[in-house]
This record gives sequence, structure tokens and C-alpha cells, in this order.
Amino acid sequence: MWGIIFSFVGGLGLFLFGIQMMSSGMQKAAGDKLRHILEVLTSRPWMAVITGIIVTFLVQSSSTTSVMVVGFVNAGIMSLAQAVGTIIGSNVGTTLTAQIISFEIEFLALPAIGLGALLNFFGPRRFHKYVGQAILGFGLLFLGLITMSEGMLPLKDTGYFQQLIVSFIDYPLLGILIAALFTALLQSSSATTAVIISLSLQDMITFEAAVPLILGTNLGTCITVVFASLGANLAARRAAVAHIFFNIFGIILILLLMQPFTYVITETATAIPRQVANAHTLFNVFNTLVVLVFFNHFVRLVKRVVPGEEKEIERGSKYLDRRILRTPEMALGGVRQEIVRMAKICREMVEDAMEAFLKNDSRQMRHVLQMEDLIDGLEKEVNFYIADLSQHSLTHHQSMTISRLMSVTNDVERIGDHAENILQLAETKIEEKLPYSTEALTELRTMYEKVDLMLKDSIIAFQEENLEMARRVIKNDDEIDFMEKTLRQQHIKRINEKKCYPVSGVAFLDVLSNLERIADHATNMAESVEGEY
Repeated sequence: MWGIIFSFVGGLGLFLFGIQMMSSGMQKAAGDKLRHILEVLTSRPWMAVITGIIVTFLVQSSSTTSVMVVGFVNAGIMSLAQAVGTIIGSNVGTTLTAQIISFEIEFLALPAIGLGALLNFFGPRRFHKYVGQAILGFGLLFLGLITMSEGMLPLKDTGYFQQLIVSFIDYPLLGILIAALFTALLQSSSATTAVIISLSLQDMITFEAAVPLILGTNLGTCITVVFASLGANLAARRAAVAHIFFNIFGIILILLLMQPFTYVITETATAIPRQVANAHTLFNVFNTLVVLVFFNHFVRLVKRVVPGEEKEIERGSKYLDRRILRTPEMALGGVRQEIVRMAKICREMVEDAMEAFLKNDSRQMRHVLQMEDLIDGLEKEVNFYIADLSQHSLTHHQSMTISRLMSVTNDVERIGDHAENILQLAETKIEEKLPYSTEALTELRTMYEKVDLMLKDSIIAFQEENLEMARRVIKNDDEIDFMEKTLRQQHIKRINEKKCYPVSGVAFLDVLSNLERIADHATNMAESVEGEY
């Protein structure tokens, strides 16, 4: 019995490690293209599905794709409809792994490990090393499959195991539940499918008993997306619910159509491992086609089940219209609106970063980082737009305004950078469990609230060209500088008196410094308003 357990656990470990290595190598070889594909090529449902299939095949994990999608939705980079299409596409993409391992090509395992290792260690370029890593992972994946398959062979003759397999036929819901729990535990539907195929390679399981297990793997893989959506915004939670509904509806459909479904699959191949892989693929393809037919109704159902007002941040520029470049005054108004939009996003970033630091709340970390990427992209778009506007005939006042707007754009982008700095400090605080006194945290919150008020007023002053409010912001900058200096001295005193852990003190002072710099950039925004007069 111990031999069976060791073979199963070891083989499963090899499989998981192999698929992780193959996924990592393929992602590194592809670079940032995967992320760009997800952001851009999801404008229509069918395009989103195809995108989900391609990306999932490259990363070898539907969970990875789905978590990325939830993150994009949480950041406002993708809409719910785009997310739904991509997630159901990822379910189809993950079946390609099952298709590969269902073929009898185990003899390639050792050659792949050898070739992959050579490329990984001796590849002349980084790209070759990444490809070698992917090939090495491919070989380890099959070696794990072989180990599991051969190790579990003695179970074939045990009465308990045979009774369990028969129960999956008589009680399909039991098989679905067991496979779902096992998949949720491993957080990999591919791993569970590999176990099922390993059993089928040794004729230890019939196709009829394997079908409920295959259905259960699809349900179990939802758990990763559910975890990713915890604490996320409304749209991200809806994306996770859509993933669950997609699989539940599909399972219900197949249970109702079990006889014709199994008949079709048995006609596609004679070998049980191939039938298992085909069942996994056909289930997801059929389910995807059904959802695409009723796509809008499906999205509306998800919105009804998870009610609320959806808050979306449009990706890309919203107010930069190239058609009005020949009308500089209108174009400048669009630039001003886009900068205000950027500033509001940055203010939200600072708020989330400070909450992460003060409350050890890591739920919004991914959101802040994605907003930082959005801000960087918007800054480039604004600067390119202003550069094109500068080529047209401008008055002296318009030229001066352009100069001020470029300066403000830079200030806003720098606020986003400081929010990211605070977030990194929060991550260090959480990971290293740095202790802070109530007094220190209260001081940080007090300073943040004053800086946030300055930032809010500077945005309003810039948006409305309110000179009085702008001057109030400029005046408050001296107060922030004095507060930063005072709190810094008080904290250094606490460190010297050994009332504060030194590493915690360094992070505290860094947060103070970043808040003070945010106030400086808010002041620069206000001074740009004063420069208008």
C-alpha cells in the first residue's frame, strides 16, 4: 500500500512540477505578448473565446488565465462581457493538455527531459533557455504520468477500488463531487485529468465511470477564480460567478444528455484514454457554443444574481479625440479632462495603497499595480496627443498651456509611482510581519488624510481652474512639510528609545517621504492653475 501511495504522490508531484515548469518557460518565451493579447483581442465574445483558448494553451493553466482576467476586470481594463468570453475560452484551452497526454507518447519523456535540460543549461540565448525549460517541463509531465499509472496498477485487483469505480456509474453526482474536491485541492484540472487518464491507461477505470470525474474537474477548477475574486470589485466577483455558472450549466446539460453524449464520445476513439480526453474537450466545446448562442442572456443572468452598480474604468484614453486637433482650444479641453481622469485614478491608488499598509490588507495590491500600468499608458497617450497638437497653429497662450499640461501630466504619473512605492512597503510590512505601535499608525493616517484632502482640492482646482482653491492647496504644502519633519523626528526618537523595531522605522519613514512627495506633486498641479492667471 505504501508503494502505491508513494508512486501516486511522487508521480503527481512530478506532473504538477512539470506542468508548472512548462507553463513558466512558455510564458517567459512569449514575454509580455500574452498580457497584451488579453487586453486587446477580446472586443467580441467569439474573439474573447479564441483568445482564452490561445492564452490558456500557452500558459498551460485555465486557472492562471482566469485569475489574470479577474485581475483585469478588477482594474477596469476588461468588461464583464470580455471576461466571460475569455474565461469560457480558457476552459476549452485547458483541455488541450489532456489531449496531449492521452496519446501514447510516453517514450518521449526521457528524450524531452534530456533535450530540455541541455537547452536550459547551455542555451546560447535567454529565449533558448526558456524553450528548454518548457520542453523539460513537458518531459517531467509525462514521467509523472508514467509513474502514477504504473504505481496505481495494484489497485486494479482490490475489491474496494472496483466497488468505488462502479459507484461512479450508479451515482454520477458522487464522482462529480470527488473530482471537484480533488481538483479544488490541487487547483489544477489538468492534474486531476492526468490521474483519470493514468487509471485508464491501465484499464482500471471504464469510460462510463470516467465521465462524472471529468465533469467534476471542470467544477473544481472554479475555486482558484473564486479565491482571486475575494475582496475584488463587483465586476470581478461577477466574472468568478460566471465561471461557476458556465460549468454548472454544462454539467446539468451533460447529465440530461448522458446517453447521447457518451455514445458520441465512444465513436470518436477506441482507446479509453483518448475517449476521456475527447469527453473533456467536447464537454467544454459544447458548453461554450451553447453559452455563445445565449451570451447576452447569460451575462444578464450573472448581473441579476450578483446585483449592484458596476464601476468600470475605461482602458485607454477617453477624451483625446484626434478629430478635433485642428481646433486647439477644444483639444486642450480634452487633454485637461484626461489629466483629471488620471489624477482621480491616482488618488484611488494612493487610498488603496495606504489601506494596504495601515490594515495589512493585501486584497487591492493587484488592483493598484494594474492601475499603475494604466496610468503609465495614459501618460504616453497624452504626451503623444500633445505632441501632435503642437504641430498645429497655436497662439502664445495655447503654447504656454500645452507646456503646463505636460508638466501636470508628469506630476500625476509621479503620484501613481509614489502609490506603487507605498504598496511595496505595505507588501514588505505584511510579509515580514513588521510591528507598529498604534501611535505610529495613527500618525501615518493623520498625514495621509491631510495629503488626500490636498490632492482632492488640487484636482478640483485644476479641473475648474479655481484660483482660490489652488492657492489654498499651495499654502497647505508648508503644513505638510512641517508635519513630515515633525513626525520623522518623533519616530527617530522612538527608534533611539527602542520603542520601535528599526526595520519598521525605516518603512515608516519611507511612507512619510512618499506622502510628502505626493503633496508636492499636488502643489505643482495647483501652481499650474495659478500660472494661468
